[in-house]
Amino acid sequence: QVQLAESGGDLVRPGGSLRLSCAASRRIFGSNVMGWYRQAPGKERELVAVITSGPRTNYADSVKGRFTISRDNVKNTMYLQMNSLTPEDTAVYYCNVRGRVGLAEYDYWGQGTQVTVSS
Repeated sequence: QVQLAESGGDLVRPGGSLRLSCAASRRIFGSNVMGWYRQAPGKERELVAVITSGPRTNYADSVKGRFTISRDNVKNTMYLQMNSLTPEDTAVYYCNVRGRVGLAEYDYWGQGTQVTVSS
């Protein structure tokens, strides 16, 4: 199966920027959707952004205009560019890939990377 590895999480000042990466261990076949989720302490995991093979994108209202999701199928990597960060963005960020090959469905998750926004 596919293994996903997030990187790029860090401690950053409010107003700063970070770029998260999610690298897949091998090529992903079939129709699929890649996305970033995040989970803050005491809160449910929420969808941040998704990107299809189209590619079409969609963003949570809280990050729209500040975050940009992208994917590079040649490098088997997905990115999340985060600008104008606020303390409310503090969370563990997870990458996810789900899709279908014929009748088989798959749903892969990374281990997460910590993003902390603090002055």
